[in-house]
Amino acid sequence: MTAPTPALVELAVAHGVATEYWDWQGRHVQVTSEVVSAVLAALGVDASTPIKAADALAEYQVARWRRVLPATLVMREGWTPWFAVHLPHGSSAEVWVDLEDGGQRRDIPQQEHWVEPEWVDGVQTGEATFQLPGDLPLGYHRLCARIGNSPEIFTGTVIVTPKRLEPEKLQRTWGWVLQLYSVRSRRSWGIGDLHDLGDLAAWSANDLGAGFVLVNPLHAAETAGRMEPSPYLPASRRFGNPLYLRVEDIDEYGDLAPAERDRVRALSLQSRALNEDGTALDRDTVWAAKREALKLLFGVRPSIGRIAEYGSYCDREGHGLIDFATWAALADVHGPEWSKWPEELRDPASSAVVAFRNENPDAVEFHCWLQWQLDEQLGRVQARARNAGMSLGVMHDLAVGVHPDGADAWALQDVLASGIHVGAPPDAFNQQGQDWSQPPWRPDALAETGYAAWRDLVRAEMRHGGGLRIDHILGMFRLWWVTSPERPTEGTYVRYDHEALVGILVLEAARAGVVVVGEDLGTVEPWVRDYLTERGVLGTSVLWFERDAAGRPLAPERWRELCLATVTTHDLPPTAGYLAGDHVELRNRLGLLTRPVAEELEVDEADRDSWLNALRERHLLGDQDGDVERIVEALHRYVAHTPAKLVGVALTDAVGERRTQNQPGTTDEYPNWRIPLGGPDGDPVMIEDLPNNTRLRRLIGVLGH
Repeated sequence: MTAPTPALVELAVAHGVATEYWDWQGRHVQVTSEVVSAVLAALGVDASTPIKAADALAEYQVARWRRVLPATLVMREGWTPWFAVHLPHGSSAEVWVDLEDGGQRRDIPQQEHWVEPEWVDGVQTGEATFQLPGDLPLGYHRLCARIGNSPEIFTGTVIVTPKRLEPEKLQRTWGWVLQLYSVRSRRSWGIGDLHDLGDLAAWSANDLGAGFVLVNPLHAAETAGRMEPSPYLPASRRFGNPLYLRVEDIDEYGDLAPAERDRVRALSLQSRALNEDGTALDRDTVWAAKREALKLLFGVRPSIGRIAEYGSYCDREGHGLIDFATWAALADVHGPEWSKWPEELRDPASSAVVAFRNENPDAVEFHCWLQWQLDEQLGRVQARARNAGMSLGVMHDLAVGVHPDGADAWALQDVLASGIHVGAPPDAFNQQGQDWSQPPWRPDALAETGYAAWRDLVRAEMRHGGGLRIDHILGMFRLWWVTSPERPTEGTYVRYDHEALVGILVLEAARAGVVVVGEDLGTVEPWVRDYLTERGVLGTSVLWFERDAAGRPLAPERWRELCLATVTTHDLPPTAGYLAGDHVELRNRLGLLTRPVAEELEVDEADRDSWLNALRERHLLGDQDGDVERIVEALHRYVAHTPAKLVGVALTDAVGERRTQNQPGTTDEYPNWRIPLGGPDGDPVMIEDLPNNTRLRRLIGVLGH
């Protein structure tokens, strides 16, 4: 392992690759040349030898001179940025902007700004400087240029974003935080679904005064083979998981032939029996039953109105929907891992893929139809939530990335890095680092394509909700790229254009009327939270992590106002389990600790005791009160005393669940993302049980006091 040479450092910096950083314990870390070269290779830059690194740096420096216009310019409303136009020295340029609404702006003045010309590929090339006007409308526009009398028009993308959202105008409210698949009713098919979500939202708004319900990512998973249980490792983030469909809510259910309806009812009864299992959820068995039922419904001829609505949906989603459905249909035949498909099917634009689509139209259409049904049911859930009185309704959750063998990784190969994974460096709770096995965005490719894939994704996630949580929003600033799956510590940070990524997020949120919450936990550069606040993005505050500079529990009045405040998070046990130290015992059993368990338990006990003392100092807990239920209530009362605009309550805390839903750093060593909602004794808790749950009502009662 060697340190990077100065030339390699310069090349890395040019591509946003960190050659040094400070870890969670404040130690300076020098990234090895091997890691830096591997990350650059994933960006399409060969730095395997000093000579190749020097050549790559020279190529980078001349590349901007070969480009007439920048690929993408992102500006905030009111800004008047300068930009360069490269052209043969002595030539003139005509520059204008074609607006998103069909209009045009010709008032793009050239500025007096001399730049020495450069010889590029045997042509003396000059650089002219122009300025965009500050009153361009919000949206996505096309920057155009013509050189001299040439008929050729060069183009780039201009994105104008709002200065900020206005979360200060939010009325303070509370809401549930839950994993939908785990929250079942007696009519569920063994997995919590969108009808269950609508019922829970309507009851919570009407009876408890809830303003939102934050759910896990509902992204698409594999529909062939074993379904990935983690909602944070989806096949696609733009499209959804049909596992969450309530079959009986599909309009065509009423038009089934008697024999087919009987079969669907039999499948429903068979699946409902799984609701009695309180140990682990069985997605694959549930999906097999739902898929058979959905196939029967797909065969029902819809009305002319429904045909028109389906056509409108397909038109709106465009080729992205076709690509997704094609991947799903191919997965039905060849398995979900596209990297193992025949070579000719690994490229979504290949003639073999086109031929497959033409030869199997019904198979592709079925998966398009499933996404339409999801779109409809998601819309109904949000309508039910708002009609019942929720100020926000459903808050969706956007995962960091996608499965390396999923639909997005197949369809978006031009903007995703291959042969490398996203993860996280070591921190206090995951001391061996994390490999999330997800291919990262290529920042250069995003800019080249005008951030089209990011725009489509964000717009889709905001369509049927009042809020959007961004998991690991720090990834819009930098991401940890892992070069060795066996050793997540071997990696480094890669920078992203946060002004572009966050700006597009803010633009789409303003258009959709959606609140944005960024999960900004973990190793955070100090200026990042200030930037997000400046753009009107709410942060995330979790009680266990909120401490002052001296390490003491942060007084509630000192918490951020512009945040979603909770006691716990899905990567920790429910509060009852956390108070018992279950997370330490579990990590020790799984071999995830990097220090002796006795030392870890001592540190953990001291951490909990500091919070219990803080509760007692504020008279939220009696000196002799050690009852777990009372402590959980006191902790939530503490959060309720903060100025946070949004207060989240884990549904697991409300019913006394102890089992953790996810243990980072594991896959099948622990049944991650498969724990059904249960009470203190582990017995299943159904949605129908919630209105009469006294523990739940006492906990919600403390939020108003």
